[in-house]
This record gives sequence, structure tokens and C-alpha cells, in this order.
Amino acid sequence: MASQSSYQKRRVFSSYFWVVISLFLVLFMLGILGLFLLNSQKLADYFREQVPMSIYFKDTAKQVEMEQLEKTLQMADYTKSAVFVSAEEGARRTQEDLGEDFVATLDGFNPIPNSIDLRLNASFVTASEVQQIADDLAEKEFVQEVIFDKPLVSLLNDNVKRVTFWMLVVAGIFVLIAFLLINSSIRLSVYAKRFTIKTMQMVGATKGFIRRPFIGTSVKLGLIAAFLALGLLAVVIYYADQYIPELNILSDYQTLGILFAGVLTFGILISLLSTFFATTRYLNLRTDELYY
Repeated sequence: MASQSSYQKRRVFSSYFWVVISLFLVLFMLGILGLFLLNSQKLADYFREQVPMSIYFKDTAKQVEMEQLEKTLQMADYTKSAVFVSAEEGARRTQEDLGEDFVATLDGFNPIPNSIDLRLNASFVTASEVQQIADDLAEKEFVQEVIFDKPLVSLLNDNVKRVTFWMLVVAGIFVLIAFLLINSSIRLSVYAKRFTIKTMQMVGATKGFIRRPFIGTSVKLGLIAAFLALGLLAVVIYYADQYIPELNILSDYQTLGILFAGVLTFGILISLLSTFFATTRYLNLRTDELYY
């Protein structure tokens, strides 16, 4: 009798353990997906702001003209950053890219002109906006040419829209899979107590009274799984912030609050609903159907 009771306890513990593990893994993956979705605009803006625009000056350009243009660009609404690059610095960068001293090959002649490296704010990185800015800058008499990767701008904006759409689709599919997986795990744990449920019902216990302890236990399991998922998610967020500090993930308390509250709420809600439907199913079965 004692061994049977011990076996039953181990079986119940095992079912609870796998419910927590299933919930934990699903909630963690949903948290990661939610992190990407909530920061998708930041990520898109970050990549848009990495698109370079190079403004090359004529050899006849005066120092005061170049400095004035740099200051003007730094104050412009569309500017993320504007940095003057001297001909010598430009030659050094080119030399590093090529892996050889091309200036020495040209008998000391440096073909790289003075320039400004311009980065635009994300909202201005569209094909039409970038082209308009480039055209306006190219009209200045002391500017030789303005270069930017026009196909890259169009490709980047198209890919941002495409990735965002598919992330939403994947999120929807994953939520459905999560519900089915967690529902299955909780149904198994309730299945182990189906005879207890029917016995309580036969002695006059109401459905609400029977459901209450099962729902209470499942909500506790959901909370445990949610806190475990949030703990691991916090570690991922910390390292993501270290890797891409420009996104300021850790300082965005509103987004983090929404993400953490969402994971916690989903963990509780999915546990509650799954247990409610699972117990209802066994409450509505006839006694002879419990063996199938």
C-alpha cells in the first residue's frame, strides 16, 4: 500500500515536472520572439542608420567651406552623424581595406579627397529622401560628388517589411503550437487524477469545487515556469544589450515591462484555460469512459 502511494506521488511529481519544463521552454521561446517583435522597429532603425553616404570635396574646396558644411550637416534634422575625414585619413582607411600602400605605388600621390561620412536618421532612409539629400549636397560648388548605395537602401526597406511580416506569422503559429503543447501536458497531468475527479463528483462535489484545486495547482506551475523563463530571458536581454548597445534594451523599461508582463500573463492564462478545459472533459465523461 505504501509502495503504491509512493508510486502515485512519483507519477504526479513527474507529470508536474514535465508540465513546468514544457511551459518554461515555450514561454522562453515566446519571450525571445516577443523581444524581437517589440524591438523590431529599433532593429530596423539601427540597420537603416548604418547606411553610409560619402560627400567628397573638390581639391579647390577651402577649409572653411568644408568645416561649415560639416557643422550644417550636424545640425540638420536628417543627420545621425557627420564626421569630417581628411585626405590622409581616407588614404589610411583605403590602405587598410586594400592591404597595401597604394600611395607609395603612386609615387606619393594621394587620390583620396577630403570627405564627410554622413549617417542619416532612420526616418529619412528611403530611396526618395536619400536621393533628394544627395542631390542637394551635390549642387554645392565645392562638392565633387556624393556617393551612397541606392540599391542597398531599397533592399533594406523591402527586407525590413518582409521580415516584420514573417515574424508576425511565425509568432501566430508559435502561439498556437504553444497552446497545443502546454494543453497536452496539462491534460496528461489531469488524466492521472481522472478517477479522483469522478469520485468527488459522485459524492456530490460541484464542478467548481472540483476544478478549484486543479486550477490552483496549474496556476502555481505556470508561475514557476514563467519566473524560470523570465530569469533566462533576463540573461539573454543583458547580453543582447552588451552586444548591440545602440538599442538601449535595458533602459527601455516600458518595453521590458510589456514583455515580462506578457510572458507572466501568458503562463498563468494558458495554465488556467488548459486545466479548465481538461477537468471539464473528465467531469462530463461517464464512469465507464474513464478507462479509454
